[in-house]
Amino acid sequence: MTGEFTRRRMLQTAGILALAMVWGLSNSAFAGPKAVVESTEVISKTPEYYHGWPTLARRADGELLLVYSGGREHHVCPFGRVELMRSHDGGKTWSWPRVVLDGPIDDRDAGVVETADGSILITTFTSLAYEPILKRALAAKPGEAGAMSAEKLARWQAAHERISDAQRKNDIGRWMVRSDDGGVTFSARTNCLVDSPHGPILLSDGRLLYPGKEVLKPDARVAVAESTDDGKSWKFLSDIPTRPGDDPQNYHELHGVEAVDGTIIVQIRNHNKTNHRETLQCESSDGGKTWTVPHTIGVWGLPSHLLRLKDGRLLMTYGYRRKPYGNQARISSDNGQTWSEPMTISADGLGGDLGYPSTVELDDGTLLTVWYELMKGSPNAVLRQARWSITD
Repeated sequence: MTGEFTRRRMLQTAGILALAMVWGLSNSAFAGPKAVVESTEVISKTPEYYHGWPTLARRADGELLLVYSGGREHHVCPFGRVELMRSHDGGKTWSWPRVVLDGPIDDRDAGVVETADGSILITTFTSLAYEPILKRALAAKPGEAGAMSAEKLARWQAAHERISDAQRKNDIGRWMVRSDDGGVTFSARTNCLVDSPHGPILLSDGRLLYPGKEVLKPDARVAVAESTDDGKSWKFLSDIPTRPGDDPQNYHELHGVEAVDGTIIVQIRNHNKTNHRETLQCESSDGGKTWTVPHTIGVWGLPSHLLRLKDGRLLMTYGYRRKPYGNQARISSDNGQTWSEPMTISADGLGGDLGYPSTVELDDGTLLTVWYELMKGSPNAVLRQARWSITD
């Protein structure tokens, strides 16, 4: 009987190993960090509007800041504005949204960071991507593809015609507003040279680094801007190299983080044919002056947000626009050289109109992630958050 038991165990073990080989699983698929999601909830205060592309940040005093594009009718429309919500209890409750910036055309992605001096910087970019939709609606007859109701068409026209054609073109750009009084008042917008969804990052030496891209230019630079005066002014520090065979115009939506060893890591949304819609990564060991050539890290998903945890590990969170639609995260324990298998934060999405997650670590080590999502039964995309932790 002992011999039969041993033989049976050997066959079972062999079967498991064979399945692992067939599925292409590594040991890390059976072990490694896992996300334990404690709760998930919708936090939008104005569900009558479409919400998009949020960024979550934690101030030195523990207050949470959440910025996003609000006041919208659709993913693309002329009504976008930058809104701010605040939480003093780790995201258990959120303030009523405040409009921080509402320019004459569509204000989209919103990023936020607190500087070493305690100033709050909020970024966005402006877009005329809605113009072709409006032109089709103006040309369409009732019932034809692209047609709008008379009421909606009048609303879009009125918003579009707030300024002239020349003024609209001049309004396209990368913008930043700042507050030196804890967010009570904000400055007029200023040009911050580049754009990326989650905005600039604060380095240990007090500098602000903004990896991003110039907006809507045929030769747009993919570059890193630097501020050494608390975000009051910006200058180009360096360009991000182009991987052989890539078109740099297919690099989008960068974000960075400083590892404990001083390495600065930047991740890139890639739309080149090679590694299409994967996350590429490059590194700097000299404070952002020079960068390695972007390379694949084997992560399908975009765009990513990077965070250094209190224990020194790095966390990347990103949208996953394949079934099961949702948001994922990965951990690096070696300063970004390698990344873990994916951890699932959410996987119940209706489709690809979701993502742009960003994450903060709370005092008790719990993680809070906020993203936007068009959910089943909702006419508009909403802001959704998950409270979760990592188990090894």
